[in-house]
Amino acid sequence: MKTGWREGNQIQLLENGDQYYPAVFHAIEHAEQKIILETFIWFEDAVGKQLHAALLAAAHRGIAAEVLLDGYGSPDLSDSFVEELTAAGIVFRYYDPRPRLFGMRTNLFRRMHRKIVVIDDRIAFVGGINYSAEHMSDYGPEAKQDYAVRVEGPIVVDILTFVLENLPGQSAVRRWWRRHHRAVENHRPGEAQALFVWRDNEEHRDDIERHYLKMLAQAKREVIIANAYFFPGYRLLHALRKAARRGVRVKLIVQGEPDIPIVKVGARLLYNYLVKGGVHVYEYHRKPLHGKVALMDDHWATVGSSNLDPLSLSLNLEANLIIHDRAFNQILRDNLTPIIAQDCQRVDESMLPRRTWWNLTKSVLAFHFLRHFPALVGWLPAHTPRLTEVEPPAQPAIETQDRIQTEDAGGKTR
Repeated sequence: MKTGWREGNQIQLLENGDQYYPAVFHAIEHAEQKIILETFIWFEDAVGKQLHAALLAAAHRGIAAEVLLDGYGSPDLSDSFVEELTAAGIVFRYYDPRPRLFGMRTNLFRRMHRKIVVIDDRIAFVGGINYSAEHMSDYGPEAKQDYAVRVEGPIVVDILTFVLENLPGQSAVRRWWRRHHRAVENHRPGEAQALFVWRDNEEHRDDIERHYLKMLAQAKREVIIANAYFFPGYRLLHALRKAARRGVRVKLIVQGEPDIPIVKVGARLLYNYLVKGGVHVYEYHRKPLHGKVALMDDHWATVGSSNLDPLSLSLNLEANLIIHDRAFNQILRDNLTPIIAQDCQRVDESMLPRRTWWNLTKSVLAFHFLRHFPALVGWLPAHTPRLTEVEPPAQPAIETQDRIQTEDAGGKTR
């Protein structure tokens, strides 16, 4: 698949599940022909049950629907929960489901980490928000801070084409798409230019990272990056520091209250290098940060599923939308600026780890271990991740049911 910049899109920033879920459920409710949904996590909680009900209602009114979940991120949906969907005709797949070993999930690497929804060829959603109650603000102190975008316009066709080409046995669906394709006349015109980019383990291994590097090289005034799991390779670290040293205000928001404690340890190993290079590092303390967004100057922005760590940049399947639009850039800036001012603590030199030989040795060893982590994973016993479709539950034979009904009508006992 080849993709490029598409003009004339409408792009709406959605913050947390409070804005995201109503928008997705409304789009599902008004789908006319087709729903495709990909996500890393789907929990069987209040939010998960809402999604279940929305898809079930769509299927019952004749809408074709397909779901792809990651086998590591969503291992615990009950059989009855899934069977109700497949019985309604929804195609339900897992990416690389594998049995547990001593109760532990073994499919940690090369995960399907994308979060994409496509409704017909009219509306798409791309971002970092999963389907779980922890993305709602009323979840409490552990509620996650996260972002997604709702998109209308020509870029939706690129997203649709991508998901179709990455699902097996899609000839019928492709025929549906070609037969009903009306990407131009059915979209309300917008102003935003958009580019859909993804990361896989074949021809697009470093596409998302390359766009970050290009953005940092072109920045003239300001860069803001908010990223939940931050531990990139040397190229990106060097690009951040290089931009700061030529006078760009580089602001990096990382987790101060992470959901995974090792995340803070890893990020703090980089503080000396970044802060002394002029990068403004902020720890977000209000709640766990789960967002993966960035902006540059007054026109460039990105929202997606990709963290800036070895898993996302070198192993996982990811997807981001890159946006050239002044209005969207300002909306995202208006969201991140008060977060920096009200909910973050800036890391200054007094907070940096002491420059001792022991700390330096730990930092060097940890950095190089994580830096080469993807290559180390490559030494493990290899397997090709697979898509596994959940078969619908077996239905009683129609002939048997008809015979029983006939015998009852004739006054015979069963």
